[in-house]
Amino acid sequence: MPLKKGYIQVYTGEGKGKTTAALGLALRGVAAGYRVFFGQFCKGRLCSEHGGLKKLGAAITVKQFGDKHFIKKITLDQKKCAQKALTEMKAVVSSGAYDLVIFDEVCVAVHLGLIDEKELLECLRGKPEHVEIVCTGRYATPELIRAADLVSEMREIKHYYRSKKIPARKGIEF
Repeated sequence: MPLKKGYIQVYTGEGKGKTTAALGLALRGVAAGYRVFFGQFCKGRLCSEHGGLKKLGAAITVKQFGDKHFIKKITLDQKKCAQKALTEMKAVVSSGAYDLVIFDEVCVAVHLGLIDEKELLECLRGKPEHVEIVCTGRYATPELIRAADLVSEMREIKHYYRSKKIPARKGIEF
């Protein structure tokens, strides 16, 4: 049963947990019978969560729009890939076929200039009434924050990578 009214949520900040929070909401949505689309901007590397999401089957669609490496220098290919991602995500939202649509790392894509913020905001504002949207990533802009109905900021207080140089661990960070 679709939502009567969907809202726009933003999970941002310098701390860990933005994608993880979106994944938790996706799991909750699937359990409630929602159709979920999880689109990942700037990410192309398979992580542990993909194995778990695959086990949910057709209840959730996952699509990655990035390459396997962290973006260190913006290339024309990355920009084209991000533009393609936004075009596809706009079609997903406007179709109304999904109840929950997650734009993972879209804030980073805007920050890096890979996609146009105005185009993203038009997509969010033009969503069907029942569609809930979550945008994640560091660097949420003031305009995106104003457009959102709910904004959560993850703030790093202490991280073992910084204090003990512990690298990212499979199943925990990826």
